Amino acid sequence: MKLLVIRHGAAMDQQEFARTGQSDDLRPLTAEGAREMKKVAAGLRAEIKKLDLLATSPLERAKQTAVIVATAYHIGPTEVTDCLVPGASFEAFEEWCALHADKNVVAVVGHEPHLSCLVTWLLTGKNDSRVRLRKGGACLLKFDDQVRRGLGTLNWLLTPRQLVRSGN
Repeated sequence: MKLLVIRHGAAMDQQEFARTGQSDDLRPLTAEGAREMKKVAAGLRAEIKKLDLLATSPLERAKQTAVIVATAYHIGPTEVTDCLVPGASFEAFEEWCALHADKNVVAVVGHEPHLSCLVTWLLTGKNDSRVRLRKGGACLLKFDDQVRRGLGTLNWLLTPRQLVRSGN
């Protein structure tokens, strides 16, 4: 299986959004963040032609990012899973992946610092982050069999700028 890990695009400032009194779970992408993610999604499509499954955290900015990616790939609704929320256990993510072991390319959209720690855990088995995913950045991991702790191979790690260039 190939696992495409995507960090959500630029979202509204956390402190500014807090003044609205709404839960941070509802904090959306900025207009500029959404525009950039459309270009990033085109770059992702240039790198990876087809997705078998696209899943997202239930937080608004991740769901909005997933919709943009789904549109670029001309695929339907995304799966929403709590194993991509900040603080979710990596073992829960591994179990979720086992449910989709029949898929060739799975893409997930989530948040920092959770994603970089998850990627490190999948690559090395260590719980601390050894990679940096920028807002709108992505990486591709490959697994010979199932997605398991310490068994991933990093194929690439790209910034949003690099992905935008790939899509042009």
